[in-house]
Amino acid sequence: MKGPLEPVLRRVTSPAVVRHGTAVRLLRGLAAARVLPTPSRVTLAKRLRTGMIRAGWSPEESRAALAAVARTVDADTRADLLVQEVTGELKAGRTPAHLAEAVGAELAAADQAYARGDRAAAARRLHRALRTQFHRTVQFDQLTSPLVDDPAAFLAPLRDSAVGRVLLAPRGRSVPAAPPPADRPLRLLVMTNGNDHFLREIRERYADHPGVEFRYLHLADDPVAAPLTRRVDAMVAEPVLGGSEYGEQVERWLRPHLDWADVLFVDWAVATAVMVTLVDPGDTRVVLRLHSFEAFSFWPHLIDFSRIDDVVFVSDHLRDLAAAVSPDLVGEYAPRLHVISNAMDLRPYAMPKEPAARFTLGLVGISAVAKDPRWAIEVLRLLRAEDPRYRLLLVGAGLNTGAGEAIRAYGEALEVDLAELEPAGAVVRIGQVTDVPKALTEIGVILSTSVRESFHCAVVEGAASGAVPVVRDWPFFAAREHGAHSLFPADWVVRTPAEAAARIRAETADEEAWRAGGAAAAAHALATWDWTVTRHHFDALLGVADPTAD
Repeated sequence: MKGPLEPVLRRVTSPAVVRHGTAVRLLRGLAAARVLPTPSRVTLAKRLRTGMIRAGWSPEESRAALAAVARTVDADTRADLLVQEVTGELKAGRTPAHLAEAVGAELAAADQAYARGDRAAAARRLHRALRTQFHRTVQFDQLTSPLVDDPAAFLAPLRDSAVGRVLLAPRGRSVPAAPPPADRPLRLLVMTNGNDHFLREIRERYADHPGVEFRYLHLADDPVAAPLTRRVDAMVAEPVLGGSEYGEQVERWLRPHLDWADVLFVDWAVATAVMVTLVDPGDTRVVLRLHSFEAFSFWPHLIDFSRIDDVVFVSDHLRDLAAAVSPDLVGEYAPRLHVISNAMDLRPYAMPKEPAARFTLGLVGISAVAKDPRWAIEVLRLLRAEDPRYRLLLVGAGLNTGAGEAIRAYGEALEVDLAELEPAGAVVRIGQVTDVPKALTEIGVILSTSVRESFHCAVVEGAASGAVPVVRDWPFFAAREHGAHSLFPADWVVRTPAEAAARIRAETADEEAWRAGGAAAAAHALATWDWTVTRHHFDALLGVADPTAD
């Protein structure tokens, strides 16, 4: 801060003074005693925090100086101070110890703005609180998640705030969804925005179904909807403001689609789903499929589940987590919940494997920290300590280390591992492939090493190819009723790299045992998850008669 206090502030935050513990405590007291005006106290806190870090103080001790000042200022200033500090920690790739405190301060400031009638300011602060609480560093770029550890505690600041309750309040629908028509084909509209990989079989089935009139809309291709999907701030603001121009724009775009469709199937619980539930759907039945990453994001907290009739999950453990994260999924206005596996045609994966594949482990998909490819490296080391014939194929695009410091740090550690093993041919990176079934012909053991998955199509496709599955009991769900241990056969699932190595040695002890294990895995995959099985579940969900049924 410029002005007459600048020399004093520069002096008391100098390295020599900061290194002295007594001086730091004195400065804290000076700030807390409100001797200085608020702007000067804020400047002092920031400089003191920076100086303490440079002087080698622990993060907890240096943060205490900032927190002491934060307690002496008004709600808006306190929120700005704490959120700015948290943002710095997140950019550095760390989950801040005071994340909940900062989010709570932001929501308290939002509540005050709402109480005094400044709903626009309340909406802005609510939006910032959500972006901070669900930052990718916290939820996606590390091997643990505070949301999974204790959903109720993590979400308490949002649920306890006035603006949070406004955001989460169910608005309901004017009339219930109509039953399927008896005198004409069912009008089915499928909407998505982004990854449409999981829709191929669904689209093909219903586009040619005699009992369905089918339409498909990818919002990124819609000149009206595409810009609306990017207005997250407006989505947050709509319920807080109690009506906005944005909400009217969504209504004008969506209403003709709702008027046409008997059933609207929305894939992914993201912006499309939020936009749909900003509008009263009338008697159109709304079905939403929630995959995985959405549960770790702010999206479910923007979706009004009272306007959705059915929510589909790809696994029991994902359903359980989503219900813990979003109580509206099990409350008075809750939709019906279903568990239906991803739609997958597994038959093309049954291709012959050469004998050398017996000693080749495969990990398909390594683009996220949650895939934890270093766990696979540890398994490989244990195997090669006894038999150097084992090797690992890494299939798919690598980590985007430019996305954040946490992912960069993991990527650097992985590169150290690979630098040790790649020169000897123990690890081979083959990058992104267009023909996955062909790539799987080289893989005799398919791995799932992730800390979390909703279903893990890659390991099921590998099993369908005749590779022996070895699935880590995904740590995010290992202690819960449902997880990898309930989704897959018990002998597929392991807890530790040592258990994984032991299973691989046993299953690949000789070629006959390996081929028999792969054949059993393929038979289970086809009988359980192939589209010839799961399509009947989708027919029942959507109210479509099977044209091949007697």
